[in-house]
Amino acid sequence: MKLSSPGVTTTQNAPAEAGLHGRVLDHLGTAICGGDLAPGAVLNIDDLVDRYGVSRSVVREVLRVLASMGFIETRRRVGVMIRAAEHWNVLDPQVIRWRLASAGRIPQIRSITELRTAVEPHAALLAAQRVDHDQASDLVGLAAKLWAAGKAGDEERFLALDIEFHQRVLRASGNEMFVKLQNLVAEVLIGRHHYHLMPHYPSEQALQLHADVATSIQRGDGESARRAMVQIMEHAFEEMSTIWKQEGVPDPARVPEPEPVAPPALAPEREPA
Repeated sequence: MKLSSPGVTTTQNAPAEAGLHGRVLDHLGTAICGGDLAPGAVLNIDDLVDRYGVSRSVVREVLRVLASMGFIETRRRVGVMIRAAEHWNVLDPQVIRWRLASAGRIPQIRSITELRTAVEPHAALLAAQRVDHDQASDLVGLAAKLWAAGKAGDEERFLALDIEFHQRVLRASGNEMFVKLQNLVAEVLIGRHHYHLMPHYPSEQALQLHADVATSIQRGDGESARRAMVQIMEHAFEEMSTIWKQEGVPDPARVPEPEPVAPPALAPEREPA
């Protein structure tokens, strides 16, 4: 006969508590990234417990995660304080998602695209030197599928293939540091798609440039692959600039700092008894 384990109740409550944890974490993370909780602001654990209707253990776990991302620090006689953006782990995919969901969306996309412009062209050059024949052939085939999806206006498939294409180039570079940027590339491409910063039909130039990267890598022509990838990044900037100008979004380099205000309260959601 099996006896009830003391841990059964905890296991049953775990999904609910995990959901509350994620809810509070997302709200606070987005508020910090958006400037609603400004650097220097102090978080009070009891206030957070009341605001979100969760236990102190949930709040402490949320604060532990935020601290690991560089968002907060605990100071003696002060408490839990919000840190400036220079301390954040800005390469963390979760941080990128929060920044894309905040008022700083456009500057975030711009900064990541600038990072990609510095890394991906060199990754393409290295891939041409290091990729094997099967990998190169697969990349050419992927570029062909990307072309077909773009021409058909299949945005979901195009997004998935575009993410896969750029991740494969990073992997094919053979540089383990570049490979670690795979998730970052996925987040910014998903963000551009989600916030309508990509055209419904990719331009023929963009499609051709992806094909050029793939065929150059297959030929072992690193310099041509590098140049084509640079042009992809430049084209992405042009596309985004055109879209945000049409929508009246300010120049990302001139977006003012948001005024710090109290984060909007969520309706309390009590934990199950």
